[in-house]
Amino acid sequence: MTQYLLSVYQPDGPQPPQDELQKIMADVTVVDQEMRDKGVWVFSGGLHPPATATVVRPQDGDVLLTDGPFTEAKEHLGGFTIVDVPDLDAALEWSRRLAVATTLPIEVRPFQG
Repeated sequence: MTQYLLSVYQPDGPQPPQDELQKIMADVTVVDQEMRDKGVWVFSGGLHPPATATVVRPQDGDVLLTDGPFTEAKEHLGGFTIVDVPDLDAALEWSRRLAVATTLPIEVRPFQG
């Protein structure tokens, strides 16, 4: 089994209207429960907005702390799920289901080792 990170990218800006957001959250809960029932779910979590981020960067033998995201972009990492599945095809199938539930793009990447 290999662990994969399913990263959810969301556009910067306001959240969807409350009724749309409630449907998205309900759909995500269904996929999350299916992952748990199948025994592939390892961990998942949503993140606060990018403005809450702090970047810690080594610089000249010290570290520099900077408020905000690492890069300015039109989208940001909004949340993630870690699954433990037999192969990339299985990870892609879960990412498809998560993409439909969230209505957002999902990046799939295996962990090393």
